[in-house]
Amino acid sequence: MLKVGLTGGIGAGKSEVSRLLDSYGAVIVDADKIAREVVAPGTPGLAAVVEAFGPRILTGDGGLDRPGLGAIVFSDPQKLAVLNAIVHPLVGARSAELERAAGPDAVVVHDVPLLTENGLAPLYDVVVVVDASPQTQLDRLVRLRGMTEEEARARMSAQADRAARLAVADLVIDNDGPLEALEPQVRAVWEELRKRGR
Repeated sequence: MLKVGLTGGIGAGKSEVSRLLDSYGAVIVDADKIAREVVAPGTPGLAAVVEAFGPRILTGDGGLDRPGLGAIVFSDPQKLAVLNAIVHPLVGARSAELERAAGPDAVVVHDVPLLTENGLAPLYDVVVVVDASPQTQLDRLVRLRGMTEEEARARMSAQADRAARLAVADLVIDNDGPLEALEPQVRAVWEELRKRGR
């Protein structure tokens, strides 16, 4: 089994790379998706978040108000650390479970947005970084995700900078260009990962 860490700054296009790798046959362990599952209504994770931040972070139907919680934690590093201390161990346990379920010949790609920030690179055989310039990230967040420029900059500044991500990379996918320029690069990275897995 080859354990791959896939990361990239918000708006760099990591989700699209993950989707392509999945289509080629990689086993994807998506930390963001798992992070949503571990704080779903009725979970111990959601109960812990409510205990830490109060019932104001719940929606009317008892789910987590993600934008509301984001507004609280992305402007306060201490509150973000509290949230991460609750969610990260739960995500780690579920990720390990999914990895164990993959076959011995599998290429398991852990899609981890905060891989660099949390010093997780040593956990993987290979780290793949999806790279885009800060200008490209900002444009995508405002144009495609509907964020204000201020919100986008706050999210970006809560993450590691580009140099720090590139410093942990074994393989880099340049996603500054159009979507059609991405697929051939991801295909080449997939072939390299399969080769390393053998």
